[in-house]
Formats: sequence, C-alpha cells, structure tokens
Amino acid sequence: MAAVLEHDGARVPGATAPDRHNGRVTSAPLPQDAPQDALAPSAPFSLQAIGTGLVFAESLAELAGVLQKQGEGGAAVVQAPPGTGKTTLVPPLVANLAQAAAKNGKPRIVVTQPRRVAARSAARRLASLDGTKLGDRVGFTVRGERQAGPGTLIEFVTPGILLRRLLADPGLEGTAAVILDEVHERGLETDLLLGLLAEVRQLRGDLMLVAMSATLDAPRFAALLGADPGGERIEEADGGGPAPVVDCPSALHPLETAWAPAPVARLDSRGVTRSFLDHVADTAAASYAAAHATDPGTDALVFLPGAWEVSHVAGRLRTRVGPGVEILELHGQVSPAAQDRAVSGRQPGEPARIIVSTGLAESSLTVPGVRLVVDAGLSREPRRDAGRGMTGLVTVSCSRASAEQRAGRAARQGPGKVVRCYDQKTLGAAPAHQTSEIAVSDLTGAALILACWGSPGGRGLALPDAPPQAAMDDAVEVLRELGAVAEDGHATDLGKALARIPADPRLGRALLVGSALLGGGPGGRAGSGTKGSGTGDYGTAAEVVAAVAGDQRATGADLPRLVSALRSGKDPASKRWAEEARRLDTLARQAGSGVGLPSVDVPVLDVPPGTAEQIGLVVALAFPDRVARRVPGDGPERYLLTSGTRAGLPAGSPLAGHEWLAVAEVARADGRDAAGTGAVIRSAAPLTADTAEAAAAHLLLDSVEATFSQGRVTARRERRLGAISLSSTPVRASAGAARAAVARALEKQGVGAIGWSTAADGLRRRLALLHRELGAPWPDMSEESLLSRLDDWLGPELEALAGGAATSGIDLADPLRRLLPWPDAARLGELAPEFLEVPSGSRVRIDYPAAGDDGGRPVVAVKLQECFGWDRTPRLAGGRVAVQFHLLSPARRPLAVTDDLASFWSGPYAQVRAEMRGRYPRHPWPEDPWSATATARTNTRK
Repeated sequence: MAAVLEHDGARVPGATAPDRHNGRVTSAPLPQDAPQDALAPSAPFSLQAIGTGLVFAESLAELAGVLQKQGEGGAAVVQAPPGTGKTTLVPPLVANLAQAAAKNGKPRIVVTQPRRVAARSAARRLASLDGTKLGDRVGFTVRGERQAGPGTLIEFVTPGILLRRLLADPGLEGTAAVILDEVHERGLETDLLLGLLAEVRQLRGDLMLVAMSATLDAPRFAALLGADPGGERIEEADGGGPAPVVDCPSALHPLETAWAPAPVARLDSRGVTRSFLDHVADTAAASYAAAHATDPGTDALVFLPGAWEVSHVAGRLRTRVGPGVEILELHGQVSPAAQDRAVSGRQPGEPARIIVSTGLAESSLTVPGVRLVVDAGLSREPRRDAGRGMTGLVTVSCSRASAEQRAGRAARQGPGKVVRCYDQKTLGAAPAHQTSEIAVSDLTGAALILACWGSPGGRGLALPDAPPQAAMDDAVEVLRELGAVAEDGHATDLGKALARIPADPRLGRALLVGSALLGGGPGGRAGSGTKGSGTGDYGTAAEVVAAVAGDQRATGADLPRLVSALRSGKDPASKRWAEEARRLDTLARQAGSGVGLPSVDVPVLDVPPGTAEQIGLVVALAFPDRVARRVPGDGPERYLLTSGTRAGLPAGSPLAGHEWLAVAEVARADGRDAAGTGAVIRSAAPLTADTAEAAAAHLLLDSVEATFSQGRVTARRERRLGAISLSSTPVRASAGAARAAVARALEKQGVGAIGWSTAADGLRRRLALLHRELGAPWPDMSEESLLSRLDDWLGPELEALAGGAATSGIDLADPLRRLLPWPDAARLGELAPEFLEVPSGSRVRIDYPAAGDDGGRPVVAVKLQECFGWDRTPRLAGGRVAVQFHLLSPARRPLAVTDDLASFWSGPYAQVRAEMRGRYPRHPWPEDPWSATATARTNTRK
C-alpha cells in the first residue's frame, strides 16, 4: 500500500471533504458559506487544494466566521481530535484572513508545536501540499535548525523559541497571528505562552490568537482567551464570555481493541521491569505478524515511556521479526534526520516498519501507514520532590486521554487495531488527563521568563493553572542566588542574558561563568578551549552544558566518560552534541558580552585543562546545591549534598571513592543503587575540595554554633558548605550566642529544659489554679506565657546558664516567686495552701492540677480513718473550688472519690465498711463515722 504523507489529517487520495455524520473521509465539496476572502483561489493559500480529504475542512467556514466577526485580533479555540487536519488547515486559513486584513506587507503566522520533530513535520507537510519549497512560504525554526526566510508566511516553531522572541520583542512586530497547537498537553512553556500572549493582545488589538486542543478541555482555554483585548470585539461576538470554540468530529475509522496484560509487574523500585519490556516486545512481534499476514501494507507503532525502554524493545524486536521488517526508534536522542524518517511514512518499495516510540508520537504528529498500535500504557512525567529539593522524571500510568490518543493513531487511514499491554482495570484507574507541568515541575526557568517579562512569580498573568507557591518561591530563591533577579523579583542584566540561552538558568550561568574561567567565552583564557570531534574549537563549558542538557545517559553516572565518548565521535549522539556545543559557545559569547558575571575564584592549578575536574567545575557552577561529599562508612557509596539530601551512587560506578562530586542529575529511587537514601545520582563528575568550595562559595558558612543540652551550654566552631560539615572544633561560646542557644532550647523544649523541681512544680500549679479561678493579678503559668516573660522572672538564671552554669544548680521555685503579685502574694497560703490539715491532725499535701489543665481539681489523698467526723468539704481559691478527696484504704488504695464528705458518710460509707472491716480488722471501721475519733493509727490492742 502506498503511504500518503500527512501530518495530522487522514488524507485519502481523491477525496475532497469529509462526511461529518460517520466521521469517515468521503467525497464532498468544501462549504460554500465560508468567507470567500479566505477560501477564494486568489488567497495566498488554496484551502480547496490543501483541504482535500481532511475532516477539518468542514469546520473552516465556522472558524473563519468567528474570527472575522471579531474583526482584527480575534481569538478562538479549536477542539478537534487528532487526525482531523487542524494543524494542516488552520494555519493557512488564518494566514489568508491576516492577508485580507493587512494594509501592507505580508503578515507572518507563527504556529507552535510542542516538539521539534512535530514542527519540522508539520512545516514539511504544509509546504508539500502548498506546492512550494520548504523554507519559502512555509518554514520552521527549532533549536539549532531553521528553514525560514523573509518571505515565510507560516512558520512552525517550538514554544521555547516563541518565548524567547517575546522577551526580545514583546510586541511581536510583524507577526499577525499566533496559533498554539496541542495546548491540552499542558506543557509548561505553552501554558506560559497563553498568559504572555493574552497580555500582548491587550497592547496589540490586531494580534489574532488561536489555541488548538485535541481533547475535551477546550472550555478552560476559551475562558483564558475570552478577555477582551480591544474593548468590544469579543463582547460583540459572544456577549463578553469565553472565546468561541470551533468543534470538529473525529476522523477515525473503526478501531479494534485487544488487551494483553503482562503476567509480570510493569514497574518496580528501579523503574520499568525488563520482563515487562520483553512482554511488550513479544506482544508487538506477534500482533504485527498477524496484522501483516492480513495486510502487508500495515505498519506498527509501539508506545513506551522513555528512550532506554525504546532501545531495549527495539533490540528485542530485531531478533523476533524477519529481515523484511525495519525497526525504527523515535525519541529525543536520535538525530533529527532519523526522527523525520520515522514519522514521514515509508515510500514505495521500502520494507514494512515497526516504529518504537516514546510519547513523542502521541498527539502532535501522525505516523502514516500505521494500522497497529501496541501500547505499554506508561508515561514519563516530571515530578518535584520539595523535601529533597529535586525534580526528575518518574514513570507512571498514562492518562486515559493519552491512551485514547495513542490508540487513535491506528485508525487514521483505515480500520486499525490497538493492543494494550495492561488490563481494563488499570485504564479505568488512570487519571483522566496528564498532569500539567506547571504543577509538578521545577519552575526556575519559568520564573526567569516571568521576571524578564515583568510579572515576577506570574503575578497578574492569566495562566491555565497558578504555579504552586512553594515551588515558585524556591525557583525565585535559586535565581537570586544566581544573581538573575533583584530583590524586587525583576530580572537583572545577568538574568536577561540567561533568558536568551535555551537551557536551564543554572546551566546558562555555568555556561557564562565557566566559559569565562575555562575559555571559549567572554573573557576566557586564550587557548584553553578544547577540540570536539574534529569539527572546531569551543569551550569546555559549552561541551559540558550540551551534554548535561541533552538526553544522553551517563553510564554508571560517569559524566566525564560520557563527555569523552562524545568528544571522540564514537557516541551515536556525537554529531548533535558537537553542533549544540558550538551553538552554546556562540550564545555564551553573545549573551555574556557586556554582562557583569559573578566572581568565582578558582585557582588555575586546581583545575588543570582537559581533566574530569574541569567538567566537575562547570557542573558545580550550575548546581552548587548538588555539590556532594562522600559519607564515610562501609557498604554502598553514599553522598551528602550541600542541599541536605543524601543519595547513593550506582553500583560499580567509576566515580566510587571520589571524596567530592559535582552532581548534574539526582533522582528519587528505592533500589540498591539508592543505598537506603531514597535517591540515586544519575550523572556527576569529580571535584577537588578547593573547587567545590569556590563554586559553591555562597553556601560557605564559618560560624560558632552554641547548643544547650544536658543542662549546659556548649559551643563548636563549625565550617560548613551548605549541609556538609567541613570542620568542627570545640570553643567557648560568646555570651550572646550562649543566650541564643538557651532561648532556642527553651522555645523548642519549654522551660522544662531547665528542669522543674518538686517545689517549683508545686508552686507553679498553685499559681496556675489561682490564675484560672481568680485571674489577674495572679500570673499566667502557661508555657507560652512563661516563655514570653523570661526576662521578667528568669533573667539572672539565664545569664548564669549562658556563663557556663549547669541547670543542676538552678531551682525554678525562687525565680517563679518573682512573678508573685504584691501585696496579694501574702494570701497565697490562704488561697492555695501547700498542705491541708485533716481531723486526725495530719498535714496532707494538696496535689494541684497541672498548669495547662483547665478543668482539673485540687486533690487530697488521705486514709479514710483520718477524716472521721469531717462534715464539710474544704474549698480553696476563696471558696471557688472544692477539694476532691481520694479516701484510701490502709494499704493506700482508693476506696472512694468525693468532693462531698457529708454525703459520703451518710451513704456509701456503709458499703465500704462492710467490705473493708473483715479485710483490715486492726483498723477502725465504726458504724457511726460522725462521732468516731479521726486517727492515723490502728486499733489499740487489748
């Protein structure tokens, strides 16, 4: 079967327009009610020719109508499933509308695609349908590659490219319209573009904005775009509500679903299991053999979460299928040419294909000829671990929306089949949509863009989701440490320079500073650059940043070994890496020109040229919070990072034994490599101690740490690099540091850190009862109140402790008496006595309730015989509180609890007497307790 090149539309030779009723592509003319200035043959793009066979052709009239009704600068949301042709048809329609409204010149339409391969593929397809050369009327710009010129009317770009254009030219002069494709994927950069472009439209009422979504969350984006940029247009169009939504039916053919759950676990503590990957490969081989027997023109598409899994499955497939089937890999690490070949469809005479892909092929592009999809049901998504201060990719079940889009790839050009390597229960338990990146990602790069835009932290921007405040605060703090933002949150000159570099701001800072230190950048030392793959000279900093920012995996976490392989040209990614390093070196020269760079004092002798320590220096400049020192001890290698995180080193890593490492990547993990720390180092380079301290100089702290523990103040001189202790020496604490240490201990542990003696605790309880019952002037004895008034009652003792005294010599009873109110203090013994004299003549201690007990009663525990004849219950605090008696047996076990002695003698006593007189015959148990003599003695022997 001859493949038909297409991007996201099910193009069928000979068809002219879709039949909306059954979703299949049939022959029908384009709508006649569409605005003729957009669809006329004289328009720049012939929609009649381009739209042949594309389902979205039927929706062109509606989209053109809502945009024209709003006049200049209209906004709309296109909701159309993958395969309907929206990416192919909407840009030329908008270009025609913009040209019709233009007063002079040729306005440019910019279309964003979330992936480079999708941007190249979309531009190539549209140029082919337009019958023009790529780069003329239709072109693209992605990182490191551009095919566009002054005459380009439609330019496909990645979101990052457009963000940097906005920072350089906030008005987007010369751009008539922006189309944001695949907004449902909730990429961080696309979300930022929605907010920034909404503000641009407030300044430029003529800027047209269209958002395109493949799922049913279009109303969210319609509300964002509904803000009126010019005052009346949207209000006239739909009453001031959200932007219009233009829908389109599905273009799918019948789709068969099969379930092939694996008998083994998909994931374990180390990620995707090899046994599950083998199951996916074997399922794909068997399914493809069956499909190919029915239709030799069938190609297959296998979805896996990451590049490593793609390579594993592709390798196993090559041993399972015959030589007449080509196995292609599609992910971010293969070359652009290999990516384009995988998505372009096979040409006549070429062998059948099985394309093994990451989520890259999920929604933003279509692979022609695919009639079979095998889905592992997994995705790799960013997750931020706030506790450990790290962000990494984790493997999770893909969303239900992703699963449907993957399956739909099989039914674009005819009946297809999807084989899901999991069960229906797993699909039902999956989230409805993919988690938005802004909610789970590191926001440092986003925070820098917002600071350069003039909206620190996103304040005032209408974003699909507000960034999490904690994550944004952390990102802004990182930018402050880099010198990229000022105290008011706005970007500094360095921050603006970093924003021009298409890399994480930390890597951008390492590129600029590292280039200055090692050569290859502004102010660099002459002759210190290195040669890469025989393609030219550029700096080590650019090489390292290109390697860290790329998708290559460092075997054994050994980044220097990876850089060496890339330099030698032996690594498959060497060519791309060399091009990126050259580009970054050029950017470093341009962006760093005239920018004041942070001062970093790194002795040349400590970082000899061409060594692994040079690589470590660059990494440490980028991630000073990840400078790590080896934790002594037996067993697996463990490192402590300056951030406080502990991480293991993969078993057998060549880096084992190095005292210091600069960590480029660290991820959450629970396997053997994590060494019980919960994290594992994925990429790192060795450092010297001096270089570590220089690169992370802002984390260097030399201070005297005083602590109060075990009743004394002690102090040590601590020299630390973040959380890493460099040295610790015992010293004498200064008076101020000692007082602060005592205050910290009291705040954390309470006054009890000094210790309550029996007398002090009793006095505190008595005063607490009086404060509870009588209020002022009796002092509050709560922990909070005592801590807030330390100087009023504990000042001399605190000074003594700060001077080295031990708590064993301090009784808090005397300090508490400083809080007694005078002259009321004279009545303390009357209102809250320590002892109560009972009828036997004994003086029994009163047990007062704890200071924090709001309902407790004072208790007297006394032998029952000592209270004979007592017909009234004593009351304290001026008669407000009755004493509660615990009447005890001769063995001092409770017989009764009462605060009404008269009632006890008249009633319950008779039963107590009956039970106890036989057990304790030597003690008096008179029938009449009223007239009996109270005594603490036993009966007199006869």
